[in-house]
Amino acid sequence: MKVRGERECQKCGARWSYYETGSVECPDCGSLRSVGVDDRTAHTDAPATLDLTPYHARFGDARGTLPEEGVDDLKSDLREYARERGFIRGGELLPLDDTYLAARELLEAVDLYDRLRDPTDRDREYLLALLAGADDGDRPATEAVPDSLREARGMAAVRAVDEYRSDLLAFLDELAGSKDAEGADESGESVDTDVSTHTVSVAGDDPLSRIEPARALLERLRDRTKRAEALTGDVSPTDADALVDAADALGEYVRTGDETALDRARDQLADTET
Repeated sequence: MKVRGERECQKCGARWSYYETGSVECPDCGSLRSVGVDDRTAHTDAPATLDLTPYHARFGDARGTLPEEGVDDLKSDLREYARERGFIRGGELLPLDDTYLAARELLEAVDLYDRLRDPTDRDREYLLALLAGADDGDRPATEAVPDSLREARGMAAVRAVDEYRSDLLAFLDELAGSKDAEGADESGESVDTDVSTHTVSVAGDDPLSRIEPARALLERLRDRTKRAEALTGDVSPTDADALVDAADALGEYVRTGDETALDRARDQLADTET
């Protein structure tokens, strides 16, 4: 969607950033009567914070299956966080960040762990390590994923890459609609590309030239992701992480024009095809 990020209260005159609050309610007087005072800008992200502190102690001593009430609360919080997140903030394309990935994997892993007939100590240790680090964006290493939980890693990659790919395509559409993209000035500062209500921000020279290479690789990424989804995430953790790395590298290429990022995306996708 496209929003006017700078808001002004019609009651008290206060100004604030919608990108920071995610609300049209005035932070000073509480009035809902506000107007946007800048151009409409592509924006899909919300100011969401993932705080799993209450669950660390609750699940820290868990043996076997997890307590049902706690699991329902945890999954609800994880879903809410994932629902609020997006990857375009105020016209800028964001990376596919680690906290979002960890939240996605934890949501899948909790569900899968509770369906295991006889979870092992390694299964439990992996799940608790994921829980302990998720709100800081720390996930266990690829090689640490137990076979019994690898579907969680795979489906987390599928869900995250699908969401990122959707926002990246929307960002490319905004970029394609621009008639005035001229890249960076001589100082290397990023420039805004504006057409009517379409506004995105990129850095580097000739940003329009990035559209077709990015779209071509996004189609390959879609094919690889659909294959993993058809297997319900039952792919090697290495392949799952390669999908994530390819998506993130494509985002970096679109943001910066760095050809090495484009090559990295190609290499990651080639690795998942073997």
